[in-house]
Amino acid sequence: MEVPELEKMSQLILDQMAEADYDSLLNDFVESEFFLIDGDSLLMTYICEKSLRPEQGLHFFYLVECYLVDLIHKGGHFAVVFFKDVEHAYNSIPELLPLRTALILHLQHNTSIDVRTDFSGCFSQEWKSFLEDSYPYFLIVADESLSHLQVHLFNFLIIQSWAMNVNAVLFSGQASDVLRLYAYFMPSKYEHQLIFQKHEKHFENAYKTLMKQLKECRVLALGRLFGNLKWKDMMEEACETISLLKQLWPEGSDIRQVLCVTSCSLSLSLYHHFLENRSKTTDAQKANIQQGVTDWCRLHCLSVAFLLHLPLSQRARTRFITSHWIKDIRTFLTMKKWCEYFILSNTDVFEFWNLDLTHLSDLSDELLLKNIAFYYENESVQGLHLNLGNGIMKDYEHLWDTVSKLVTKFDVGKPFPLRTEQFPFLKKDPSPIRDTSKEKMANLGFIPVSCQVVDKFAGDILKDLPFLTSDDPIVTSLVKQKEFDELVHWHSHRPLSDDYDRTKGQFDEKSRDPRHLRSVQTYHRFQQFYGKSLESVTSKFVVPQAIKPRKNFCEPKSKKIQETKAEKITRENKERLFAKEEEKEEKKWNVLSFSIEEEMKENLNSGIKNLEEFLKSCKSSSVKFRVEMVGITACLRAWKEHCRGEGETTKDLSIAVQMMKRIYSVMEKYPELLQEADRQLIARCLRYLGFEELASTLHPAQVTENDMKEKKKNKYSVGIGPARFQLQYMGQYLVRDERKDPDPRVQDFIPDTWQRELLDVVDKNESAVIVAPTSSGKTYASYYCMEKVLREGDDGVVVYVAPTKALVNQVAATVENRFSKNLPKGGSLCGVFTREYRHEALNSQVLVTVPACFEILLLAPHRQAWVKRIRYVIFDEVHCLGGEIGAEVWEHLLVMIRCPFLALSATISNPEHLTEWLRSIKQYWKQTDSMIEKNTASSRNANCRASSHRDYLLRKQSYKVRLVLYAERYNDLEKHVCSVNNHDISFDHFHPCAALTVDHIEKFGFPSDLTLSPREMIQLYDTMFEFWEGWPRAQELCPEEFVHFKNKIVIRKVDARKYEESLKAELTGWVKSGHVNEARMVLRNLRPPSVVSSENMARMFPRLVEKLRQMEKLPALFFLFNLGAVERSATSVKRFLEIKQQSRRPLKADKEAYDMESKLRKVRKSLETQKTIDKRSQKNPRNMDQSLIHEAECANLLKRLEKNLEIPQDCTYADQKAIDAETLQRVFNRVKFSRKGAELKALAARGIGYHHSSLSAKEKQLVEILFRKGFIRVVTATGTLALGINMPCKSVVFAQNSVYLDALNYRQMSGRAGRRGQDLGGDVYFFGIPLPKVEKLIKSNVPELRGQFPLSISLILRLMLLASKADDPEDAKAKVLSVLKHSLISFKQPRALEMLQLYFLFSLQFLVKEGYLDQEGNPTGFAGLVSHLHYHEPSNFVFVSFLVRGLFHNLCQPTRKGSKHFSQDVMEKLVLVLANLFGRKYLPAKFQDATLKFYQSKVFLEDLPEDFKAALDEYNTNVTKDFASFLLIVSKLADMKQEHQLPLSKIDFSGQECEDSQLVSHLMSCKEGRIAISPFACLSGNSDGSLLHLETSDHVTLRTIGIDSTRAPVLWQQEFDHQGRRMQLNAYALDFYKHGSLTGLVQDNRINEGAAYQLLKDFSLTIQSISVSLRELCENEEDNVVLAFEQLSETFKEKFENI
Repeated sequence: MEVPELEKMSQLILDQMAEADYDSLLNDFVESEFFLIDGDSLLMTYICEKSLRPEQGLHFFYLVECYLVDLIHKGGHFAVVFFKDVEHAYNSIPELLPLRTALILHLQHNTSIDVRTDFSGCFSQEWKSFLEDSYPYFLIVADESLSHLQVHLFNFLIIQSWAMNVNAVLFSGQASDVLRLYAYFMPSKYEHQLIFQKHEKHFENAYKTLMKQLKECRVLALGRLFGNLKWKDMMEEACETISLLKQLWPEGSDIRQVLCVTSCSLSLSLYHHFLENRSKTTDAQKANIQQGVTDWCRLHCLSVAFLLHLPLSQRARTRFITSHWIKDIRTFLTMKKWCEYFILSNTDVFEFWNLDLTHLSDLSDELLLKNIAFYYENESVQGLHLNLGNGIMKDYEHLWDTVSKLVTKFDVGKPFPLRTEQFPFLKKDPSPIRDTSKEKMANLGFIPVSCQVVDKFAGDILKDLPFLTSDDPIVTSLVKQKEFDELVHWHSHRPLSDDYDRTKGQFDEKSRDPRHLRSVQTYHRFQQFYGKSLESVTSKFVVPQAIKPRKNFCEPKSKKIQETKAEKITRENKERLFAKEEEKEEKKWNVLSFSIEEEMKENLNSGIKNLEEFLKSCKSSSVKFRVEMVGITACLRAWKEHCRGEGETTKDLSIAVQMMKRIYSVMEKYPELLQEADRQLIARCLRYLGFEELASTLHPAQVTENDMKEKKKNKYSVGIGPARFQLQYMGQYLVRDERKDPDPRVQDFIPDTWQRELLDVVDKNESAVIVAPTSSGKTYASYYCMEKVLREGDDGVVVYVAPTKALVNQVAATVENRFSKNLPKGGSLCGVFTREYRHEALNSQVLVTVPACFEILLLAPHRQAWVKRIRYVIFDEVHCLGGEIGAEVWEHLLVMIRCPFLALSATISNPEHLTEWLRSIKQYWKQTDSMIEKNTASSRNANCRASSHRDYLLRKQSYKVRLVLYAERYNDLEKHVCSVNNHDISFDHFHPCAALTVDHIEKFGFPSDLTLSPREMIQLYDTMFEFWEGWPRAQELCPEEFVHFKNKIVIRKVDARKYEESLKAELTGWVKSGHVNEARMVLRNLRPPSVVSSENMARMFPRLVEKLRQMEKLPALFFLFNLGAVERSATSVKRFLEIKQQSRRPLKADKEAYDMESKLRKVRKSLETQKTIDKRSQKNPRNMDQSLIHEAECANLLKRLEKNLEIPQDCTYADQKAIDAETLQRVFNRVKFSRKGAELKALAARGIGYHHSSLSAKEKQLVEILFRKGFIRVVTATGTLALGINMPCKSVVFAQNSVYLDALNYRQMSGRAGRRGQDLGGDVYFFGIPLPKVEKLIKSNVPELRGQFPLSISLILRLMLLASKADDPEDAKAKVLSVLKHSLISFKQPRALEMLQLYFLFSLQFLVKEGYLDQEGNPTGFAGLVSHLHYHEPSNFVFVSFLVRGLFHNLCQPTRKGSKHFSQDVMEKLVLVLANLFGRKYLPAKFQDATLKFYQSKVFLEDLPEDFKAALDEYNTNVTKDFASFLLIVSKLADMKQEHQLPLSKIDFSGQECEDSQLVSHLMSCKEGRIAISPFACLSGNSDGSLLHLETSDHVTLRTIGIDSTRAPVLWQQEFDHQGRRMQLNAYALDFYKHGSLTGLVQDNRINEGAAYQLLKDFSLTIQSISVSLRELCENEEDNVVLAFEQLSETFKEKFENI
C-alpha cells in the first residue's frame, strides 16, 4: 500500500478540521439546498452510539430514523449514498454486514429517502458524473470507524469531494435545536483541487491498493469459515436456499420469518461442512457441537416467533441480561451473520413472490434471545417450567419445520425439546440480570412555590402534578445555604447596577468641562455629516404642538373646500412668485438652448445628458415641455441621419430609445400642453420608427401629405412592432403608476397609496406589520412616527430597534440629520444604546438600540417609569425573529411592549400568521389595561402610583394591528451567471423561469416574488412560441395583439405586469392540460449554458471587478460569507491595480521619485535654515528673495512628485470628483488609530473597501460614507451589510457559496441592486455559485417565521426579579405573564404551551434549590449576579456556585500577606477557570490526532483545577438528578402512539399484548423504571436511570415530550462525540492572555482573525462585568477575589486594546 499518500491525505484533512467552522447547516431554507449523506458514515456514527447495545437492530434503526426525520423537518433535501467498495471494509466486523444491507433495503422500501447504491467507489466515473449533474452543496461523512481501513475510505471520499468542489461536513460533534442543525463544516478550496490534480494518480493507486488489500482480507476471512467455498459459491448456496423456500411457502411471507429460516438452514449446513473439514475433532465431538448450534438456532427461531407476537410496549419490559455468548459458539455466530448478509443481498431472487419487507428494521432482538437462552439454561433446569402460549408455539413449530426441510445434509431434529445439549451458550456471571428497579430516582414532585405569576401562568396544570409535602427532606433542607466564611462581608441582596449603568457612556453626560463639551459638539457635527451622506433630506426644526385628529389621506380629495380670504391671498402670492420663477427659467433656457441644441447635433448622447441636467433643475412645466420637444426634434434628426448613413446596415437603437423616452415624458407629464403641431411632430417620429398604427391614433395621416413611401419606411423603421420594441429595449423606462396628488403630511415626495396607509396607522396610534421590498420607502413611516411623537411634547419616546450595531449608528445619524428641536435642560433628541457604548439613552426622545439592550431596559425593575414614556416602538428587519442568534429576544420585546409598534421587513413568507399572533398579544394587553384601569379607578385616591397609571392609560391607545403588504420593486433586477474559462470571464443572462421545473410549477405554481423584466417577458413568449407550433393563444398573447398593449404609445409598468401574469398563467395551463413536454422544453431552453469554472475563482476575483468596471456596472457590492475571504478579496483587487499601475510605470519613474524626494528634503532644510537667518537679519530684502526662491522650488518639486506618484484613472476605482479632499481627510482622520484604519485608507485610495461585523463603528462608517458618496465603488462584505444598511448600488455580486447564502439572505442582499433615482435597473451576478444553487435561490420562498424555544432559566430569574422588585408590580407582572403566555412556538399549540409551563416549573425548582428564589418567588442570594451574566447560561450558575463555595478565595491569594498584587500564576489559573466557563469553543475530536507544531499557543485548554473540577461534578450531579425527575414528571405529555412508531417510516410496533404465554410474562417483567424512556431505547436495556447520564439522554428519552437535555443547566467538563471521543476546548482565551498575539490565535488556534477579535472582545466584556459586580457586592475594599478580578480585568483589557 502507498502509505505516504494515505498519511498525506490524513494530515491534510486533520489540518482542515482545525480550521473547520462550526455552523448551522440548514440555514433558513424552506427546502434546503441538496446535500449528500454517506450511508456508511451514518451507520458507523449510530452503531457507536453509547445508548445502543450491539445487535439491537430496532433501536439502531430508531436512532437513524430520528436523525433523518430531524433533517427532513428542518427542510433537509438530501440523498443517502452507499458505495459498493465500502462493503469490503466490513470483513473484520461481519456482524455489521447484514445490518448495513438491511438499512439500505429499509430506506429504499419503507421510506421516501433517495438512496443511491449504484456507485462502485468515489473514484468511479459514475460518481463524478453524478456530482457534476446534482451539485450537492456538502457531503456529511464520518472521520472515524470501528475499522481503521474504513477511515481511509472516508478520507478518500472527503478528498475526492473537495476535488469536485463539494464541501465536507463531519458527523462528529453535530448538535441540533428546534430549528437548526450545527456541525463542523470543511469547505472545498482551490488548493485542495490543485493537490488532488497533482497527486490524482497517486491517490487512485493508493485507493486501488487499499481495495486489493480489503478484498484479500475478505478471501482470508471467508476461507477460515467456509474452507474451499468461494464468494460465488456462497451466493449460489444462498440463492438455492431462497428458491427452495419459495417452493415451501408459495404464498409469500414476512422478511423476519424468511431471514430466520434461510439463515438458520444455510448456516447449519455450512457449519456442518466446516466441522467435517476439522481433522482434529472427533466424530462424537462434531456431533455434540453440531447439536449445540442446532439448539441455538431453535432458540433463535423461538425469539423470532416472539417478535411476531409481542408489541414493542411488552418487549420494552424485557429483563436486561449482562452475560455474553461463550467463545465456543462465536465462530458459528460469525458464520450466521455472513449467511444473513448473503440472504439479504439476494432479495431480488424473491421477485414475483410476496415478500413483506416492512420489518427489515426488526430482524432480530439479541437481548430477547439471551433472555430465552438464560431461561432454558438456568431457570428451566431448576424446575421453572413455563408455557409458550399457543400462538408463539404454533409459529415456532412452523419456523423450525421449515428449517428442517431446508437442511438436506443432515437431520436437525424436532422442534421440541428446545435444548438437547447441556453445554451453556452464555458465560457464567455472578449478576447475570441487571435490576433496573434499583436505580431509584429522587421523590417525584415539585417544591411548592406560591406566587401570583406561577398561579396565573401554570395554575391550570398544577392540580395534575405531584408536589412535595412540607416535611419532605428536600423542602426542609431549603434553609439558607451556609456561605463560605470569606463571604461575610458580601451583601448578595444588595441591588446591583444594571447593564445600562455599566455600559460605557460615549461622554460623561453631566460633565461641564469645556473639552468634554467640544467633544460632544464634534460628535453631533459628525452625526449630521454622516446623516447627510445617507440621504439628501433637509433638516426639520420640530416645534411641539397640540395634535389634531387627522383625516384619512389614503383616498384622493373628492371635493374642493371653500377658500378663505387669507388662503386666497396666499395662493395669489404663490402664483405670482411661480410666474416670476417661470420667467427666470425661460430666460435661462433661451440662453442655454442654442449650445445644447448644437451639442445634440454633434453628439446626441452628450447633448441629451446636458438637456436632462437642465430638466432636473427646472420647475416650470411649460419650460420643461418646450425643452422636451426640442429633445424630440433633435432625436428625430439624429435618427434620420443615422438611418441614411451607417444605419443602413445595422441600426443603433439607442437613438430610437432616446426618442421614445422623450415621447413618454411629454405624453405622460404634459398632455394638457400638447398642441396640434406637437402631436403632428410626435406622430411623424412614430412613423419614422415604423409605428404607423400608433402614429394614426395620435394624428391620422393624409394620403397627399404622407411623405413616407414604403421604401423609406423600411429604411427608417426599427424593424419590430411598437409593443415589442418598448418591452425589449425600453423596459427600464416604462411609466410607473404614481399618484399625482400631494399629501400635506409629506413634503419631500408624493407618497403612494400604501405609504399613506402607513401614515394613517401612525396618526391613529395603531400598530402595523409592513412587508415591502428593499428601497420601496417603508422606512419613511418610521421617521413620520418619530416626528409625530416629537411634536406631541418633550416627554414621549420612540424606540427604534435595529438588528445590528452598524444599522443603529446609521439610523441615529439619520435622525440627527432629519430633526432638530429645543429640549429642556438635560434632554436630548436622539440616544444610542448598544452593548459597547451608550449616549443619552434615557434622556432622549428617540432611542436607537439593539434588541438585547432594549430587553435589558424592559426587564430592569427600576426603569419602569422610563418604559411608560414609550409611545411607539419600531422594529426594523423583524424577520430576525426567525434568525439563528437572539431570535427569542425579538419575541420577548414584541410581547412586552404595551404601546403601538411598526414591524418592518422585506422578507416574511407568512406575514398573516405573524400578524395574527401579534393581534392576540394586543388583545391580551387590551384586557389587561382594562383590568388595571378598573383597579386604578377603585383605588384612585389610595396612592400616587394610581394617578400615574391613569395618566399612562389615558394616552390614546389603539389595539389594532394592521398588515400592510406591497410587492412591487421600483427597479427590475436582472440576474447573470459568470463563467471563467482560459483567464476570461463571461456573463450569461439568467432568465428567472430557468430556475423552475415542470414539477415545481405543477406542485407550487410560480413563486410569488419571481418577477420578470419586460425583456424577459418577450424572451419567455418567443420561447413558448418556438416550442409549440400549434399554440392556440399565440396570437392573443403576441405583444402587438395583447389587449393591454394594443395601440398604446406609452406602455405602463402595470400593463407589463398584466402581460407577465398572462404568460405565467398560460405556461401553468400548459403543465396542467397535458402539454408537459412543451413546457419542459421551454424551461430547458431558457437555461443558460452550464457554468464553466476552470480557474481559481478567488484568483479571478480582481478580473471580475475589472470586467464590471469595463461594462459600467460599478458601484457594486460583493457578498462573501467568510470574514477572511472578505478581506482577502478586497486586498487582491488592490494588489491587481497596483501591479497594473507598476507595469505601465516608466522604468525611471521610481528613481525620479526618489531623487525628487531627496531634493525636496534638502530644499525644505534650506528653507528652515533661511527662515532662521531671516529672523536674525531682521528682514533683509536679499534674504527674503532667497526664501521666496526656496518656497517656489519646494512647491514645484511637490507638484512634480504628486504627478509622478499619481494613480492613473484606470488603476483605481475611486471617483476623485465624488468628494472633496477636506471631507475625505475628515473621514480618514477618524480611523487614524483604529486596528484596520491604515489598511482601509489604503484600500479606499483605490476605490475599494470591505465591511464586516468585526470592524469598529468608525471603520464601518468610513466604508459606508465613501461608498454612498461614490468615492469607493467596490465593497466586499458579509451578510451583516444586507440587514437594513443604506448602501444602494448598481450591481450586487454573490462571490462565494455558503450555507448562509439562503433564500432570505439572497433577497436581502440582491435588494441592494438598483439605486432608485440613479439606476433604471439593477443587476445581480453569481460568481462561483453552482447553477442548481442559483435556481434554488430564485425559486425558494423565504422561510416562514417559526418560534424558537423562548425560555431559559436565566430569563425566568430575570422575569421573577422584575415581578418582585419593579416600581409598579401590577404592570411588571402583566409583562412577565405576557412573555410566558405568548411565545410564537405555543401560538395555537396547546401542547407546546403545556410543555413551556412544565419547563417553567422545573426552572423555578432549580432556582429555589440553588438559593436564587424563595418559595414565594422572591429573589434571594446571588440572583442579581447570575442575571447579569445571563448571556452565558449555564456558566453563570456554575460561576456563582464556585464563588459561594469559596473556591475563588482559595485561588486568589496575593504574592505576600498584605499585598494587593497577584502573581502571574494566580492570574493564569483564574483565566483557565474563566475560559472553561465563558470561553467554550470546541475543536473536532479527530484534531487531537494531528501532528501539528504550535508556535505560540497551547491550543488545547487544560481541565479545571481539581477543587473546581470536584465542585463542578457535584453541581452537575445535583442538576442531573433534578432534571431526570422533571423528565419523569413530564413524560405524561408524550404521545405514546407515536412513541411506538419509527419516526420516519411510521412503521407501527404497537399492538395487543400477549397474555397467554407464561414465559413472555416472566421474561417481560420489568415494569418499573421505564417511564420516560423511549420503548425503542429500552430494547438496549436503557431505563430511567439513564436519565442520570444527560450526555446520552437525548437519544433515550421519549421524543414527543418536546424537551431535551440541552435545556438542563449542566456544564460538562468533558464533551464526547457519537464515537465516545473527547472533544477538546480551544484555549484561545488563555493562550491570548499568555502571549497577547492575535496572529498566534490565527496561526495556532486556527481561528479567523475577525472571529478571534470578536471572541476576545466578548471574553473581555464578561471579565469586566464580573469585576464590577463583585466590587458592588463586597463592602470589604481589600477582598482578594475582588482585587484579583480587577487586576485581571485591567490586564486583559490592556492586552486586548494593544492588538
